[in-house]
Amino acid sequence: MEIDGKIILDLGMQSGMSKAGREWKKKEWVLETFGQYPRKVKFHVFGDKADTIGIEVGNSYTLSVDVESREFNDRWYTDISCYAARPYAPGGVMPQQTYPQQPYAPQQPYAPQQPYAPQGAPQAYPQAPVQPFGGDAFPPAPTPGAYDAADPTDDLPF
Repeated sequence: MEIDGKIILDLGMQSGMSKAGREWKKKEWVLETFGQYPRKVKFHVFGDKADTIGIEVGNSYTLSVDVESREFNDRWYTDISCYAARPYAPGGVMPQQTYPQQPYAPQQPYAPQQPYAPQGAPQAYPQAPVQPFGGDAFPPAPTPGAYDAADPTDDLPF
């Protein structure tokens, strides 16, 4: 998931020792989203990335995050973990990315020279299409006022 916004607060680095005896560290920030109703989102970067991610207060970023909730003592907690950050660019295109322009060349419409037949398939003779209703493309149109109330086989009034 991606979140766009401006970093408004650096909550600092936290570190400690796990029950297994391993050291851990994480750094937390608060981001304010863009839009008509901005939201404040606290997120963290865990492990060695906390030292190298390079997020600064006052700059705008597009963050790639994972959102996860867990239960502890009948209460739920939600973590937003950031695994990548890049400078924000409106429209989603990075300012340093440029794409070469292709010259305009009008294309000729496709017109096959002969009917398609897979290689190795026997060639069949063309057959005239079968016309429904005895050769006419459409059935004859009903004549107006053709409903006959005295005819027992014609039970539809339209």
